[in-house]
Amino acid sequence: MDPRRKRWLSTAAAVALVPLVLTAGYDAHRAGTLSGARTGLTIIVPAAPGGGWDTVARELQVALRENDIVSNPQVANVPGAAGTIGLSQLLGMDGQEDVVMITGTVMIGGIAVNGSPQDLTATTPVARVADDYEVIVVPADSPYETLDDLLADWKAQPRSVAIGGGSLGGTDQLLAVLLAKQVGIEPSGVNYIPYAGGGEAVASLLSGASDVGISGWNEFADQVEAGKLRALALSAPEPKPEIGVPTLMEQGIDLHLPNWRGVVAPAGLSTEEAQELQDIVDEAIATPEWADALRRNAWADSELLGEEYGQFIAEETARIDSIVKEAGL
Repeated sequence: MDPRRKRWLSTAAAVALVPLVLTAGYDAHRAGTLSGARTGLTIIVPAAPGGGWDTVARELQVALRENDIVSNPQVANVPGAAGTIGLSQLLGMDGQEDVVMITGTVMIGGIAVNGSPQDLTATTPVARVADDYEVIVVPADSPYETLDDLLADWKAQPRSVAIGGGSLGGTDQLLAVLLAKQVGIEPSGVNYIPYAGGGEAVASLLSGASDVGISGWNEFADQVEAGKLRALALSAPEPKPEIGVPTLMEQGIDLHLPNWRGVVAPAGLSTEEAQELQDIVDEAIATPEWADALRRNAWADSELLGEEYGQFIAEETARIDSIVKEAGL
């Protein structure tokens, strides 16, 4: 059996249990509100509270509520398997116009690595809302003072450098693989250690279990500012003065990788229902609350709506699947 398919099947029992709880909640919600998404919208976060997707959902929730765009926006966390458990839920809700899900780069990688039968392109695309960027860090007492120091040692002894990050196939691992290719390291030889979240990755760095950490800036920012971690490079395409970490591009590495965040809805919506959801998200990201969220979280505005966003998802799916296969993940 394909090991990726086996990984997916290992989570199938968990997937089967979740719908009973969620569907009951949605049915009760719909029975009491017949005015669609403007009256009550549920935002599925396919991850545990506290991470990047959860932050996006809760920032959207504030923008929607504070500006009376949606009267009762709710957030529901459905964690597991790089978001594919939540995706499975969404794909079982055909025609429900009052539910959306947060998604992004990590989910596409998770689908590819886990051999999931689910497909993000089977959803209704609503909007891409922001780009986050990855940062490469080391412990403050690491011998790697600069990115060049790290790369020199990594190229000499690839397997001896333990790199900690998020779930398999996610943006953290993709950046490690792409950076390896850029500097002449065989991607399949990258010693990558996946963790459930930024907190575990930080703990692995501080304990010495990992030599290098890769994650979103917000996962490591507090520890960098406290002097416990040292940031070596950022995956943004251009300098980000508000972060103050040199980009890979600035350091001679022709590589940038956004961790984009977006919103999708169930399949089976009418043109009018899909447009209504696009309008709702478009209105939310035009608010002062969302502008403040972009600033506080060091996100880049990357709005893309409807069909253009759907085409972007299709292109990202093909690109990331190719990277995963080439690296033997």
